[in-house]
Amino acid sequence: MKIPPARYPSPLGRMQATPMDVEATKRQGWREQHILVISHDDGRLDFMERQLIRSIGERLYGQDHAHGHSQTRGGGHG
Repeated sequence: MKIPPARYPSPLGRMQATPMDVEATKRQGWREQHILVISHDDGRLDFMERQLIRSIGERLYGQDHAHGHSQTRGGGHG
C-alpha cells in the first residue's frame, strides 16, 4: 500500500474568509439583543409590513437618497 506524502497546507489558507450565514446572524441578533435587521423588500413581508418597515426606517434615518428623496428628518447624530 502506498501512502501519499504529507502535504503542508498553504499558510494563506488561514486568511481565507469563512462564509457567513447572514440569516443566522440576524436571528441571533434578534434573539439575544432585540436588534432587527430586515429589508423592506423582503419577500416574506406583506404590503402593510413593508410599508411599516419603510416608514420606521424613514423616521429614524431619513428618506432614501438613491431614489431622489432628500433627508427631511430623522435620527442623525451630531
